[in-house]
Amino acid sequence: MLPDLNLRVLPRTVQQATVDKLRLAIFSGVFEPGSRLVESQLCVQLGISRPSLREALRSLAAERLIDIVPNKGPFIPALSWEQVTAIYEARELLEVEAVGRCSQTISQQELQALEKALSAFEAAASSNDALARVTTAADFYSIILANCGNPILEEIHRGLVARISLFRSRSMSLEGRALSSLAEMKEIYNSIAAGDEKAARKAARKHVLKAMAAAKKSMECGN
Repeated sequence: MLPDLNLRVLPRTVQQATVDKLRLAIFSGVFEPGSRLVESQLCVQLGISRPSLREALRSLAAERLIDIVPNKGPFIPALSWEQVTAIYEARELLEVEAVGRCSQTISQQELQALEKALSAFEAAASSNDALARVTTAADFYSIILANCGNPILEEIHRGLVARISLFRSRSMSLEGRALSSLAEMKEIYNSIAAGDEKAARKAARKHVLKAMAAAKKSMECGN
């Protein structure tokens, strides 16, 4: 006889679904930078209670995708270019190190998984599915971070993933950027597959700097 356990998961499911939907809305540009999120409207749009919404908002605040201002409520942050630069500089430090290490430690099985993730991004890059581009690119890097041999490096990078994805979605809205990203990611993959640490680090740095330039251009264009 099975133990008498409470296996209800609905409240957590609702909360996580709310987080996912709001995160995707932010990535997709539904909410303008600097805009206030009106809780009563979101509750109606999402069909959830205010406590569930507020729990989801706290999760998004932990990812730094929203700011919760005392006595004013949740806002979409309007980051300055200096703040964006700081995020990309941290990304460069983490990803260049992770890619270099990964080139020396990844197994053949995980290399195949990385190739599969790259193929998924290639399909997304050729489509008009902006969300798929963001998620498949994140999957590609998650495999690299998981195989860099340093779980702390992976943990720190995970804290930046949401903000990286936010800028990735904006920069990939630029014409031709998704295909340029694909070429850069293929260069990273080929260097890792060859076990060439120097080339892998060089390719990773090139990719982040190109992404940073694209993010700046998208901000200037108001994307």
